[in-house]
Amino acid sequence: MMAAARRYPPMSRTQFGIAVLCMLLVVVGSNILVQVPLNDWLTWGGLSYPVAFLVTDLLNRRFGPAAARRVAWFGFAAALVVSVWVASPRIALASGLAYICAQLVDIQVFDRLRDQRWWRAPLVSGTLGAILDTAVFFSVAFAATGMPWVTWMMGDLAIKLAVNVSMLAPFRALMWNLAKPANA
Repeated sequence: MMAAARRYPPMSRTQFGIAVLCMLLVVVGSNILVQVPLNDWLTWGGLSYPVAFLVTDLLNRRFGPAAARRVAWFGFAAALVVSVWVASPRIALASGLAYICAQLVDIQVFDRLRDQRWWRAPLVSGTLGAILDTAVFFSVAFAATGMPWVTWMMGDLAIKLAVNVSMLAPFRALMWNLAKPANA
């Protein structure tokens, strides 16, 4: 535990506030967008939500897993409160539950893979996080509603996985600028 505290620099209050605000914007925006279908198999939320994994992975790379978890929990609380007003209570609950489960898995997997090739940690953690997030969110938000949630779930997952791959380029570009570890 002490080694982790020395390995990563602490986040300033400003950095923490910006990180939580980014999470809040991504999650609340996605909660609004998931209610707007593009077609029978996709909602707009599938395009926006994977950015949350980019934010988490950059935080994890720069400040370590403890800071990333702290931002995830604060982002979760803030997004849940705001989501109740901009989305239905069921969407807000499903989003909160899916978000925190997926973010915690993403953080854990990323941390275990962080010392491997630069792309492995964000690709694997983002993929596992997207699968968990999608399964939890759609089953809680839309099961027994009569909506085509299974096809939306499959479409959103396919898009999230594609966006996850496309987030590798921004991750690589940002990891040595904004997210460069203190010991690198």
